[in-house]
Amino acid sequence: MSPLTDYLHIFTALFVIVSPIGAIPLFIAYTRGQSSTERHVIARTAAIAVAVVLALSIFVGDYLLQFFGIGIPSFRVGGGILILLMAIAMLNAQQGGTRYTVEEGREGEEKQNIAVVPLAIPLLAGPGAISTTIIYAHKAQSLLDKLALLIIVLLLAACVAIAFFLAERISNRLGQTGINIAMRIEGLILSAVAVEFIAGGLLQLFPKLG
Repeated sequence: MSPLTDYLHIFTALFVIVSPIGAIPLFIAYTRGQSSTERHVIARTAAIAVAVVLALSIFVGDYLLQFFGIGIPSFRVGGGILILLMAIAMLNAQQGGTRYTVEEGREGEEKQNIAVVPLAIPLLAGPGAISTTIIYAHKAQSLLDKLALLIIVLLLAACVAIAFFLAERISNRLGQTGINIAMRIEGLILSAVAVEFIAGGLLQLFPKLG
């Protein structure tokens, strides 16, 4: 594959994991009663938080794995299983407990500022997105590759901001059924990414499987 195809693959994988479209109903629920200006501030803050968390994962994640003595093959298998659980939940048009829990939802309703927690973390840039970013960053061969990955993260954050800026319009146009269909399609793509991670990690752990 060409580098452009690889980058498109990475962007697609991260996009379906972060799932800005799937987060729209929760964004609308959390910001109900707030002015358009306040919603835009929350949307912008959430997007910036997503960019910061995933950017840190690119440049710091590998060192954290080394610090805790975790090998990337094991991390690929573990991350793949986590992503597979997320994919199964999305195929059922649900956020899933690995991304978002009822308790976090209730706590979020009581918060004055919900942009960072729970919107950005853990709903958007949760364990699945962070582990995926670390895995792709580990595969980066040079600083240029990591910078390209950083650009992908910034584009992803821009998608989050746009989705939240247009949340009401998207929700009215798609409806809950349309959003559920989008989530199921994302879940299908995500399941393929999960299997790819698990298979790659197992082949590294057990070379004879190949």
